[in-house]
Amino acid sequence: MRRLRGLAAGASVLLLAACGGGGSGSGGGPVVVPGTNVAGVIVDAGPSGTVNLPFVTVTVCVPGTTTCTNVDHVLLDTGSSGLRLFASVLPSGFTLPQSMAPTGDPVYECMTFADGYSWGSVRQADVQLADGTASSIAIHLIGDSTVPAGYAAAPAVPADCPNGSPPENTVTAFGANGVIGLSVFKDDCGSACATAAVAGAYYDCASTGCSAVAVLESSQVVNPVYHFATNNNGIILQLPTIGSAGQLAARGSLVLGIDTQSNNALGSHVQLTLTPLQGYFTTTYKGTAMPNSFIDSGSNGYFFDDSGIAACTKNAGFYCPSARLDLSANNTGQNGTSSTVNFSVVSADTLTLANPTYSALPNVGGGNSLASSFDWGLPFFYGRSVYVGFEGRTGGNGVAGPYVAY
Repeated sequence: MRRLRGLAAGASVLLLAACGGGGSGSGGGPVVVPGTNVAGVIVDAGPSGTVNLPFVTVTVCVPGTTTCTNVDHVLLDTGSSGLRLFASVLPSGFTLPQSMAPTGDPVYECMTFADGYSWGSVRQADVQLADGTASSIAIHLIGDSTVPAGYAAAPAVPADCPNGSPPENTVTAFGANGVIGLSVFKDDCGSACATAAVAGAYYDCASTGCSAVAVLESSQVVNPVYHFATNNNGIILQLPTIGSAGQLAARGSLVLGIDTQSNNALGSHVQLTLTPLQGYFTTTYKGTAMPNSFIDSGSNGYFFDDSGIAACTKNAGFYCPSARLDLSANNTGQNGTSSTVNFSVVSADTLTLANPTYSALPNVGGGNSLASSFDWGLPFFYGRSVYVGFEGRTGGNGVAGPYVAY
């Protein structure tokens, strides 16, 4: 059964303190890929002061109209599927059509993360990114306080949504103006939510309260790029190499499509096919195989368990070794292809104390609460082209997704 695919382990979970301003450290300049199928990416402090979160600007429109708005600092996340925006960042009077259940009640969604949950309505929108448009797709409007007609108040969060987790229903709590999930999967829950009502997912919200409801995959919150007319079989995220001290910000490129035109060829990159329902490969670290591993731009560090590495006192959840650790691990796909990845971990406390304004830090890591899992977060992306091949779509080397390559 396909699990509800939320932001993975480190996404919006472990946010090192940072603020704007200051100079820049040593490292590569912007990665600018020419082409109309390319959107700019920036790693900076964002709306609430974070590190290692990549942002893009997304255009949303009232379906079938030219009534549109641009939303900047939307977190680019390869570990989830679907566009989720905070209602507070949309202009006053900008209204998107509400998705309705067969009962005629509005549909709401509870999106759970590793450290909290986000609640809001499901709306219809045209979504534009670079030269692609997805028409009339479902998006999640977080923190939507709109009172439906005939209701005394906006639907309250049902008891089985948060399950004890804290809310992330504001820009400040989340660290971004929204999130655009461009994972290997086409939608955010799949057949699990299409065939049964899943608590903590979609809800039919009557005026008397909300109850879990099944939602067809065609009506779920979806990966927008999957629904573009062209360049819809995957994406590439390219970021510059960052010096060991980090730097103020980093600029890169999000390229739509894989092997669909001259600027998105896969070439000889290592290609790992993934488990079809979970999107996992196996990482072996210090002799331990972790079959639930993944690459996730929405996680802001390397997240893995190693009791031999000292924990931080200031940046809770991160590692703070007394000296730089040069480590390695081996990744193996379902196709048997494997590669060794070398990476480093330094003290997060030392880094942020020395350069409190830096938002791009290449060598930070921490513990992982997900069992048998290595989360290759944004530091993995620095200095690489990382390919995400969508499920059911053929991409590089004629291989059908889901797969990742680098």
